[in-house]
Amino acid sequence: MMELRKGSQRGHADFGWLDSRHTFSFGSYFDRRYMGVSSLRVINEDRVEPGRGFGTHPHRDMEIISYVVDGVLEHRDTLGTHGVIRPGEVQVMSAGTGVMHSEQNGSSEDPVHFLQIWVLPNAMGLPPRYDQKHFPDDAGPVTLVVSGDGRDGSLRVNQDVSLYRVRLEAGTKHTFTLPVSRMGYLQVVRGTIEVMDVPFSSGDGAAFDKEPEVVVSAATDAEFLFFDLT
Repeated sequence: MMELRKGSQRGHADFGWLDSRHTFSFGSYFDRRYMGVSSLRVINEDRVEPGRGFGTHPHRDMEIISYVVDGVLEHRDTLGTHGVIRPGEVQVMSAGTGVMHSEQNGSSEDPVHFLQIWVLPNAMGLPPRYDQKHFPDDAGPVTLVVSGDGRDGSLRVNQDVSLYRVRLEAGTKHTFTLPVSRMGYLQVVRGTIEVMDVPFSSGDGAAFDKEPEVVVSAATDAEFLFFDLT
């Protein structure tokens, strides 16, 4: 079964300096039908104005993934980390027992566009941890960027989830195989695709349950994320 989530139907918050689209219930946006999929709790598509950002604030017991689409994102935290994340790079922060951090637009001229993703951990009270990695464009059309075991050079999180970055050229396709015990979630970053003959565009997403094969065809050059979940 595939459950389509159109980008235009997502929750929306506009603070002037921040324009945010919420795939699942978040902040002042609440919809009982959209509370997440398995351990995947948040996908926020954020656009932050130059020189602005999220001031220092706390998190705990959450796996937080930042995926930059365009621009520069600057990160600081109480673990002593100071990192700059650009397109092609992925950041993982395991909040664990608690961490304070800030995320700022690293440019004074251009906006930053990124996805903020939260995954529930498989245990509470774990030690906080930060990691960041660049995944080159020539890594191939399908790249494992986050996993529960850090295999194939991916960033590790404390959960049985595999997150793939997929970049397909127009006219090509890829098939994901899901065991009956697992679920999937797809989020389009840019471009136009077809999933099981249903058209998807930037911002659209879909959950998959008891769907042994998810066939994705690119109508244009496209980039999307695919989550393999328990």
